[in-house]
Amino acid sequence: DADPRVVTAGGWLPASGGALSQRKGEPDELATIVYTSGTTGRPKGVMLSHRNILSNAHASLTAIDCYLEDVFLSFLPLSHSLERTGGYYLPMMAGSTVAFARSVSQLADDLQSVGPTVLIAVPRVFERVYGRMMAELQGRSAAARSVFRTAIRAGWRRFEREQRRAGWHPVLLVWPILRRLVADRVLAKLGGRLRIAVSGGAALPNEVARAFIGLGIPIVQGYGLTETSPVVSVNRLAGNDPESVGPPLRGIEVRIGEADELLVRGPCNMLGYWNNHASTARVLDAEGWLHTGDQGRIGDRGYLYITGRIKDILVLSNGEKVAPADLEMAIALDPLFDQALVVGEGRPFLSALLVLNAELWNGVAREHDLNPERVESLSDPRLRKDMLKRVRESLRKFPGYAKIRRVTLLLEPWCVENGLVTPTLKVKRSEVLDRYRSQVEKMYDLEA
Repeated sequence: DADPRVVTAGGWLPASGGALSQRKGEPDELATIVYTSGTTGRPKGVMLSHRNILSNAHASLTAIDCYLEDVFLSFLPLSHSLERTGGYYLPMMAGSTVAFARSVSQLADDLQSVGPTVLIAVPRVFERVYGRMMAELQGRSAAARSVFRTAIRAGWRRFEREQRRAGWHPVLLVWPILRRLVADRVLAKLGGRLRIAVSGGAALPNEVARAFIGLGIPIVQGYGLTETSPVVSVNRLAGNDPESVGPPLRGIEVRIGEADELLVRGPCNMLGYWNNHASTARVLDAEGWLHTGDQGRIGDRGYLYITGRIKDILVLSNGEKVAPADLEMAIALDPLFDQALVVGEGRPFLSALLVLNAELWNGVAREHDLNPERVESLSDPRLRKDMLKRVRESLRKFPGYAKIRRVTLLLEPWCVENGLVTPTLKVKRSEVLDRYRSQVEKMYDLEA
């Protein structure tokens, strides 16, 4: 017999809802306080009004069509403003269905059982899926690898032609076959019904976007901040530039200020920071422009391109400036490296802390005649030399001063539980640096 303590939602909820009641509230009153992720400093409480959130959700609906038949799979924390606006309020406006995933670790199974049509995620999720695809591909034959790459190339050409940025090409003739052999199988792993995937919260590597789009999975990148409720801009399906974060939403103004800083003004801008007037005054000026701290440029058709973050720039002792996020993103595309953090502020060269993929570590250790159970194996000179070679291969397109010269290898992942990652999988730089301060110093002590 069924346990009487277990009830289903269908049996617990009433057959019909009661009459809707009109709430007497002012649109510009405080609706919620959402705390920032704290990746670069102490979290601040962002005060958002009803107008902030609802105007942003409505403007997002005018950019990306959603339907009654759509099924969203929600797995980002509801404390994250992207999930609340894009994966909670927006589906309610559209009358769509929202299914809640059990956990990130069970996401693959939930994709199969739910079969979502819309997926909103942070780049790290797409990077992990891409990394697994590449790792699986390495174990396949040369012919299989060639077919996979040809499928991406043909699918990408098809996409570019649909976007009216390229003409016809002979490779398009084989796309229908490659779609059945390769692309449809990848789509099936995502539930088989996905019609749009939205990436936000950080930059999506172009290589990852190109692979997904080439395999027929329409992924669009957007941009926003907790302070803007959060969506500022997003690509449209019919006007998708993967290197851009798309044009601003309706009713939102953007312009470029000093030091190429992106400024935003619109009904989505927060009321201010809770009990923090000084910080509020630093980011919200008298004309209503919010200073994002992100650097960007505005391209053709008003499309927005994010080029860096003012506070995250590393300045080497020789004066060269490096954006560590770009390097970390490139390194993490190698399936062997789960996480990376580049250091070098005020130093003569760049170094990196690298968290190895635990599933691949045993094989790598045996290739180097090392015991994978011994932590000392991570410090083996031959291993570090080979890992540094892999890193340099990942960064071959970067300028000479942006090369990594020392690495520290780690096995303990940076996660929410140990306080080194935010709930949206962003690495907390200051906390990681504090924990591994001695290892960082040792990398520079090696330089005679």
